[in-house]
Amino acid sequence: MDIHKVLPIIRPEAKWVARGDDYEDLEWLDETQTKPTEEEVNQKVEELKAEYELTQYQRQRAPEYPAITDQLDALFHAGVFPPEMAEQIQAIKDKYPKPE
Repeated sequence: MDIHKVLPIIRPEAKWVARGDDYEDLEWLDETQTKPTEEEVNQKVEELKAEYELTQYQRQRAPEYPAITDQLDALFHAGVFPPEMAEQIQAIKDKYPKPE
């Protein structure tokens, strides 16, 4: 469990010190927010793990997609952008023409 990642999510802006990664290593310093229970921390850890596993496909896809600049250029050339955005892009392309 990485308490350093979980605590800012379940108790934003709370004051605490953790001298390790486990709940037992947590010293609660905040006077306005209550210290989360070990069960709350463990539940959030499990939620974050499940979310991470559910989004594995995104991490697998990302390196195989074309660069975002290439995707946007293809959309521009396909005429997909709204006219005002296409005009802005064309103005930049005209200002800095591609060498022939």
